[in-house]
Amino acid sequence: MIKKPGLKLVITAAIAFFLFTLIFTLHRHYTFYSSYDQGIFNQVFWNGSHGRVFQSTLSSQLSTNVVHNGEVPDVYYHRLGQHFTPALLLWLPLYALFPFPATLTVLQLTLVTAAGVVLYILARQYLQPMLAAMITVSFYCANAILGPTLANFHDICQIPLFVFGLLLAMEKRWWWLFWLLAILILAVREDSGIGLFGVGFYLIVSRRYPRIGLAVCTLSFGYILVLTNLIMPLFSEDISQRFMIERFGQYADGDEASTLEIIKGMLTNPWRLLVELFTPFFGTIQYLLGQWLPLAFIPAIAPASWSIAAFPLLKLLLGKGQSVLAINIRYAMTVVPGLFYGAILWWSAHPQFSQAVISARSKFRRFWIFCLTLAVVLTITSSPNRTFYFLLPDSYQPFVYVPLTQQWSRVGSIRSLLAQIPPNASVSATTYLVPHLSGRREVIRLADLQLRNDNGEVVNVDYAIADLWRLQRYQIAFKHDGQRLRSLVNMIDRVTKTNEYGIIGFKDGVILMQKGVASNPEAMAAWLSFRQKLDVSTTGSGLTHLPPKSPNSGEI
Repeated sequence: MIKKPGLKLVITAAIAFFLFTLIFTLHRHYTFYSSYDQGIFNQVFWNGSHGRVFQSTLSSQLSTNVVHNGEVPDVYYHRLGQHFTPALLLWLPLYALFPFPATLTVLQLTLVTAAGVVLYILARQYLQPMLAAMITVSFYCANAILGPTLANFHDICQIPLFVFGLLLAMEKRWWWLFWLLAILILAVREDSGIGLFGVGFYLIVSRRYPRIGLAVCTLSFGYILVLTNLIMPLFSEDISQRFMIERFGQYADGDEASTLEIIKGMLTNPWRLLVELFTPFFGTIQYLLGQWLPLAFIPAIAPASWSIAAFPLLKLLLGKGQSVLAINIRYAMTVVPGLFYGAILWWSAHPQFSQAVISARSKFRRFWIFCLTLAVVLTITSSPNRTFYFLLPDSYQPFVYVPLTQQWSRVGSIRSLLAQIPPNASVSATTYLVPHLSGRREVIRLADLQLRNDNGEVVNVDYAIADLWRLQRYQIAFKHDGQRLRSLVNMIDRVTKTNEYGIIGFKDGVILMQKGVASNPEAMAAWLSFRQKLDVSTTGSGLTHLPPKSPNSGEI
């Protein structure tokens, strides 16, 4: 029996966090609410376990060659041109033992849970057990941790564990481990060096280890420049033609830009830089409050929090797009380690407050617990990544809600149709079916039907499957779903009329088509009946008269 209350609280919190996220993420996946990114990473791991490291048709479908140049996705596209993520190779042996999309979900939960444990050990270098435990509980309750952990698998889930481990190694002066973890942080993503640069900056300005800090800053900044300007372009032009433009195109003059050109654009346009930093003003304030909330706003007054977290935070504030200031999206996780380490140092520098907050009668402790409760409630009520779709409506006006019993009743129908697709067949599927079919060489998202195979030939996929009921259900509240529904219906009408594909299955609004076969009469009749209801449910214009949406745009 554990007698130390601080350690007991941490173990309890870690177990509760793991079980809570495990139950709801697996439920999300097995009820077909995990989406495109889960499929991308699963296919990357699946290809890696078969000797085709970092290749993915799903990533190819998002490449500049497909999105901008109109090419078809290819099976030998290397994802390293989009995101340079060699650290994923660490977990390839685990995936080889359990080659399933759900394996990645469990891996993500394990990494984040372990990060909390390392955070507690780090906090104990400065603080009493109960205060260190409170900080660890704050980590598990943080919006920027809980929300992204309930999402699809993502590479950033490694960052908290690696950064907390690096800071602990620095405190212990285990420099071999410090530099090993520094390399691993750089290997997570092409932009993870920004967070490592923040650590180096802190070591310099705090005068703790200025030489090491200078080496860290030089290493991280140099690595980013060399990687994004010399190495990643060897795989594809995505970094300059897509990601830099989509995120930082306001600082560029043309349709493509390297990281050096973006940095130059920032430095030569200080006014634009300042405007981007503070706009949207209320959105920025709301985001900062969300990041500070689980620590009772201590990071707002902690110098170390600002010095370390400022750089990944700047990357988000200076970018464009809705996702940069979304507290429940994975990018928010990059800011967390600096905020928490800064809070630890602040508490250690104010022992009079540290001693008072441990008391059960402390007003600040009650306020802190209120902040933690509010953080969890805000996360759950926002239903990040539609994880709690069965508890809360996805839209209130107009009202869109999918009951748990209804979705589970459809699960059996969807699985029966998926089972008809051979494991080695090429397939195109709608977004939320992609993860369950991604453990294969040839898989893309509908409405695309063509890909380039290993022989270099452009071919039509063998099977196509679409969950039309889901799009029909959500279209009244989400314009994108209505556009995609119309596009898919147009495509189905076209390929069945020309006998390119035959409908071999239709259940609960899910259609399965196979290339070059005659339609099953019963499946065709069920489709036509559903198709007629779709026409009646529209605003008066038939679906076939509406323009299709580009197959390359849409929800990830």
